[in-house]
Amino acid sequence: MIDLYTWDDAPTAGKALHHARGDRPAPIPCTPSDIGKDEQFKPEFLKVSPNNRIPAIVDRDTPASR
Repeated sequence: MIDLYTWDDAPTAGKALHHARGDRPAPIPCTPSDIGKDEQFKPEFLKVSPNNRIPAIVDRDTPASR
């Protein structure tokens, strides 16, 4: 299972992943991270993306993410 962290008003890469997730047979769960409110600097987001960048993707099926 893949989790996507992005913001709809994000730069191009964030928008592309946000819209592409709808093309999959099973939708990818998307967790919004409002970069206008600096949510990418919150400790819980930094666990996912230590460099505070979006989009961030977590693949929960890989051994490293368990």
